Formats: sequence, structure tokens, C-alpha cells
Amino acid sequence: MRIVVQRVESASVSIDNKVYSSINKGLMILLGIEDSDDIEDINWLCGKIVKMRIFDDKEGIMNLSIQDISGEILLVSQFTLHASTKKGNRPTYIRASKPEISIPLYEKFVICLEKELGKEIKTGVFGADMKVSLVNDGPVTILIDSKNKE
Repeated sequence: MRIVVQRVESASVSIDNKVYSSINKGLMILLGIEDSDDIEDINWLCGKIVKMRIFDDKEGIMNLSIQDISGEILLVSQFTLHASTKKGNRPTYIRASKPEISIPLYEKFVICLEKELGKEIKTGVFGADMKVSLVNDGPVTILIDSKNKE
């Protein structure tokens, strides 16, 4: 699994020109799933997300987690995170899982993240044409791949 974590002041997902989900201060997370991903990847990433200290403390040092600030999370599926650009100019997405594999893993990821955070998270709609808006705070943008834990 690959994720892009962005610290945001606000973020939203719109579908058909209507806001579907929105958050205030917190994390906007894009999630890419590949066939070799499993519950171990989910558990590791969810634990990493909620404990990651990327919010400023009173001294302006990134020392607080999403839990510490009682922030919100918006999670959106993003198969293009597994794009390969090695050949030619048109990316290939062969490593990205098909819906029959990725939808159940995405749903498990949502449940795990809610459990770790201790509250409901907001989501997009898997496979929908979504418009994502955000105000990146910092900017702070972090890439994490569960296959590179070391």
C-alpha cells in the first residue's frame, strides 16, 4: 500500500459538483492498493498515521499527532499512486489492484483507521470521479509505502 499524507487546514471531496465529504484541520490521505497488500499492511499504516507527529506544538515544532490535536481525516482511494512511468510517456497502472481486491481492502482500511483514531473518518466514493480540494498546511506532504518499512 502506498499513501500520501497531507497535513491540511481543510479538505473536501466533491462528486457531481456536490460536496460529499469535508474536514477541518487534520489529514488528507490518498491510498493506493496493490495485489500483494493485506491486513498486515493496513494495520501498520493505520498505526503509523495516527501516531505520526507532524502537527506543531506550542513552540512550532512538529511534535503532535492527529490524536493529540483531535484532528479529522479524509481518506480517498487513488489507484494512480501505483503508476509506472518507466516506459514511454503514458503511465501504466498494472500494479494497482482491480476493484474486486481493492474495495474490500479499502473498506478494511477505513474500519482500522477509525478504530485507531477513535472516531469516524470521512471518505470519498471508491471509483467515483472525485474533485479533491484542500488547503495544505505547511506544506507538509509525506509519502509512505508499506513495502518499505525499514
